[in-house]
Amino acid sequence: QLMGNAEYLEKSRHLTELFFATQDLSFIRVLHTFLPVTTRKEPDLWPLIDRVRREFPHITIAVPKMKGDLLVHYRFEGLHQLKENNFGIAEPTGGTELSPEKFDLILVPLLVADRSGNRIGYGKGYYDRFLGGCRPDAKKIGISLSEPVETVPAEEHDVPLNGLITPSEVFHFG
Repeated sequence: QLMGNAEYLEKSRHLTELFFATQDLSFIRVLHTFLPVTTRKEPDLWPLIDRVRREFPHITIAVPKMKGDLLVHYRFEGLHQLKENNFGIAEPTGGTELSPEKFDLILVPLLVADRSGNRIGYGKGYYDRFLGGCRPDAKKIGISLSEPVETVPAEEHDVPLNGLITPSEVFHFG
């Protein structure tokens, strides 16, 4: 069942605080983030995005757009650039396309993750295909409002996370 709005905002706020408390952003040039569907209570990353833009102007933020069964990526310029797709996900309508090799830190959406860095996504494989095309040294951090479970089934093509941030804890893998 969905959590209440106050709890949702509180948990998202804790996530954001832990992110800034634990991630060294000084060497990050390009941060890739998903844009949350807040009506579905996906982690509200807007405060995190706003703070990166305000406090780390040297960081380019990249956001995804679905194209066929792949994600293409654009430099985030502001809300005016976004439009909801058929799934209710905000996506860039255009702008500067960015190549996945450029991404230094990737915030990964998930339904559930385990204590080894495996995740279950939304089942369409968009992120597995995308992460497979990123540099091996790019940091992949799962973002979740719920704590990790013991284990989730991993498949051959799954790309494991380097870390997981929940409202109460930060996990490092590998």
